Amino acid sequence: MAPRMIVIIFLLLTHLGIPARAGIPMDPPNVILVMTDDQGYGDLSCHGNPILQTPNLDTLYRESIRFTDFHVSPFCTPTRASLMTGNYAGYTGAFRTSSGRTMMHRDQKTLGDLFSSAGYATAMIGKWHLGDNAPHRPQDRGIQHVVWHRCGGVGQASDYWGNDYFDDVYERNGNFEKFDGYCTVVWFQEGLRFIEDNQDKRFFLYLATNAPHGPYRVDQKWAEPYARRKDVANANFYGMIANIDHNMGRLRDRLVELGLNENTILIFMTDNGTAAGGSFRGLDSEPSRGYNAGMRGKKSSLYDGGHRVPFFMHWPKGRLVGGRDIDTLAAHLDVLPTLADLCGIPIPDDIRTDGTSLVPLLRGSVEPWPRDHLVEQFLGGAYAKEFPPQPFHFSVVMTERWRLVNSGGERLFDIQADPAQRTDLAKMHPDVIAKLRTKYQKYWNTISPRLTPVRIDIGSDAENPTILCSQDWRMASGNPPWNFNAIKRLPKVTGPWMLRVKKAGRYRITLRQFPKQANKPVVGEIARIEIAGMVKELPVKSDRLKVVFELDLPAGPTELTTYLFDENGEAGGAYFTEVKAL
Repeated sequence: MAPRMIVIIFLLLTHLGIPARAGIPMDPPNVILVMTDDQGYGDLSCHGNPILQTPNLDTLYRESIRFTDFHVSPFCTPTRASLMTGNYAGYTGAFRTSSGRTMMHRDQKTLGDLFSSAGYATAMIGKWHLGDNAPHRPQDRGIQHVVWHRCGGVGQASDYWGNDYFDDVYERNGNFEKFDGYCTVVWFQEGLRFIEDNQDKRFFLYLATNAPHGPYRVDQKWAEPYARRKDVANANFYGMIANIDHNMGRLRDRLVELGLNENTILIFMTDNGTAAGGSFRGLDSEPSRGYNAGMRGKKSSLYDGGHRVPFFMHWPKGRLVGGRDIDTLAAHLDVLPTLADLCGIPIPDDIRTDGTSLVPLLRGSVEPWPRDHLVEQFLGGAYAKEFPPQPFHFSVVMTERWRLVNSGGERLFDIQADPAQRTDLAKMHPDVIAKLRTKYQKYWNTISPRLTPVRIDIGSDAENPTILCSQDWRMASGNPPWNFNAIKRLPKVTGPWMLRVKKAGRYRITLRQFPKQANKPVVGEIARIEIAGMVKELPVKSDRLKVVFELDLPAGPTELTTYLFDENGEAGGAYFTEVKAL
């Protein structure tokens, strides 16, 4: 329902003496959702960090409603999939950070779909990490205005060749464009440009920074206060957060100047636990140096330090102010239904969610809360290599009291008495474990049928040609080459891209080991492709920048595997392959 229609309905109901439905505001708010990358719960001075200074985020903290037991996934893609859809990442299909498992099933609807269908102007700025190709790009998922980098980080494999955080080339609405300045500054500038261009409309802005994700690069003026300190694990990491904090201050000041502050819901959150806020022994330890808010575990850990994150919500006109804490167990799954509720947007039948609206908690309800548990799980990848995933393996079942962690053994922790998760109580409470395993089963029954391949379109009107990158090879275990350091070694590995041919016809398939912009010759003797039951081979000439095949393809699902054989008959793949419908 369009915002204008909501206002008309409210006025009619008021005129007739009928109270408006709770949750439909008379003047629907704007929404700005800011999510940083790899910044943990303890990477804020308002959360007790004695070293890092974040004055602007501290001010937002003091003025916001804060969820203190808020959880996401332990790393990038699954958090983003759950945030966008309100569903468990396994259900969406996007549950890893590479290997063809970063893209969501086609039936998944997003916050972009929700808000654009309600008449909002929508934008995504920064990091998407839910697919680089149609139909999985942000502009394919309900987002009208997009400025973004591809892949999971600036400078990773499918990102524009040569990007290094400063003066980079990013993609604006399907076209590459050179931007001046540091990446975080660019994202906030583009976010402000979108706000200014749409200040007379209702808008939804998803501003997702790539910082402070590695590589840890920032102007040294931001890192200098933390340099050469024995209690700092990574000065550049802290400097990147300090720069984010500065830009958050600029954003909030501009909202006030534009008169938008009062009726804008501003959310600040992060996508997983800290990556470099401390020195850790493996994934699951407490830090030996640095600060982690008393928690065990870092990014990619199933302990709380891997997935408990800050979540601040500020909306003056909606009376979501004042610095109040809510300690009820909440999650990224809840953001979509909560925003729909606050903005008075009915959730259509084609959007199903695993989340719960947090509005009763925001409004101070003391009624019994319907959620009694949450589940997170590694579904294959660097730390849980088996595929297909197995039930319970590398999972955590959470309640407000308990954490059942299954990571190389089953352990049970009383999180209220033991927030650092030091004392395993599994032998003392087999009854609790049995109950938590029963709760887990509902989750598994929901997600396990959905751990199926998600395909990239070729021959699509939305994107032609399609540039495929090896990060999306669907490997049985481990990760394919997903960054330039790996690709530069020309590893002898290949794998299939899971594709859907949109229309039958003639296609040109161009093989390269580096992006076209790199202008590097193909190294090898023989090139081979396997697709749609066909095998084709061509010789590789030493002076050629590419190897080109042309063939007819039928419509429908298929796989493409490429090989570049050396003089010894060993083969790696064409890490960058262009497919064009002719």
